[in-house]
Amino acid sequence: QVQLVESGGGLVQPGGSLRLACAASGFTFGSGTFGSYAMSWYRRAPGKERELVATITNIPGRTSYADSVKGRFAISRDNAKNTVYLQMNSLKPEDTAVYYCNARNRLGDYWGQGTQVTVSS
Repeated sequence: QVQLVESGGGLVQPGGSLRLACAASGFTFGSGTFGSYAMSWYRRAPGKERELVATITNIPGRTSYADSVKGRFAISRDNAKNTVYLQMNSLKPEDTAVYYCNARNRLGDYWGQGTQVTVSS
């Protein structure tokens, strides 16, 4: 069973930066390798719907972002470490949310437990 574990969340002041990481494990022949998965970060703020923040495809690793984070956030992946990252810069209070990692390919769709990001002075 594929497992995703997020880390790197915390409390940061407006204008600050955080780097989230999502470590994946449990890949088998039946599930495919980490490199076969499109990886995404989602977030859910209190009282709001879940929002897709950023996606990075498998090969060749194309990226896409929500308009609200373009130019501030960057998603990347290290297939050798089975890890996807989300670099978040110029953070705003409205970025406060629980951030979730997602792995998806034709064989499966997996979610992490989430990591809290709070942007406040």
